[in-house]
Amino acid sequence: MGGMKKLINDPADVVSEALRGLALAHPDHVRVDHENRIVYRKDAPRSGKVGLISGGGSGHEPMHGGFVGPGMLDAACAGEVFTSPVPDQMMAATKEVDAGAGVLHIVKNYTGDVMNFEMAAELAAAEAGTEVLSVVTDDDVAVQDSLYTAGRRGVGVTVLLEKIVGAAAEQGRSLQEVADLAKKVNGNGRSMGMALTSCTVPAAGKPTFELAENEMEVGIGIHGEPGRQRLPLAPAKDVAALLVDPVLQDLPYSQGDSVIAFVNGMGGTPLIELYLMYNEVRQLLDAAGITVARSLVGNYITSLEMAGCSVTLLKVDDDLVRLWDAPVNTPGLRWGA
Repeated sequence: MGGMKKLINDPADVVSEALRGLALAHPDHVRVDHENRIVYRKDAPRSGKVGLISGGGSGHEPMHGGFVGPGMLDAACAGEVFTSPVPDQMMAATKEVDAGAGVLHIVKNYTGDVMNFEMAAELAAAEAGTEVLSVVTDDDVAVQDSLYTAGRRGVGVTVLLEKIVGAAAEQGRSLQEVADLAKKVNGNGRSMGMALTSCTVPAAGKPTFELAENEMEVGIGIHGEPGRQRLPLAPAKDVAALLVDPVLQDLPYSQGDSVIAFVNGMGGTPLIELYLMYNEVRQLLDAAGITVARSLVGNYITSLEMAGCSVTLLKVDDDLVRLWDAPVNTPGLRWGA
């Protein structure tokens, strides 16, 4: 392991052993197909309900496996750390959760994820006749293209979308209605992130990039890739403005808009700092005349042990707020009945 300090055994076994831990910790929520590395809702498939599947590289926990359960996902496919799952995983999950109402794939806009989910949808349709629709999240305003993407990266909106669309599927909405809702949520949300440190992929054994003690990276993605600009370390209120201003300008958001405000930790930032950041974000939104209908603060879409945060704003109406408030019961997110 060299100079890498992590609570692991063999780097090659991190994902499989973490999935075993997830299954043992949450037997009331999920069951795990360890051969295919798929986390299933314990009671899936649910007859007559649209099946919801997401997935991606590991290292972003609790996304996606931690969001499997009533009110969110029916299945999540786990790839190696920062590496897309393979089409066979996605096809197996698609066939398993198809209960007659079709399946929606929720895909973050990373080239491998998009390609493999498309292939899986085609295979499932050909082999099992499963009707599959897909939505690709691309809410990151920091960069247009990156090492992992053609177009914008899918980041924080993915969490909000999985919750809202999960509630709609639970209500019995049709596949087309659920897909249209997912596209609406993606279109109404924007995100921007920053890092105080890099992260270390277990298989690599060294940080993905180097940051000096007095530097921060603004506009980072969730795979340890560098961001839009490297700047001197600044107070939290200045960092908040660097994240919020580009988000507000991009949609753009307007005075009188109502939003879900999501301050997300990248994995290595304590909650005291995330709540401090939320205070700064809220002051900026208040000054812009934007109403915060709901908020979420914590580590939900992470980048291993990276220190830093992201800000996501989702413009909402009454229907989206009702769906957000609906009960959810997953390892990583739960409220309501």
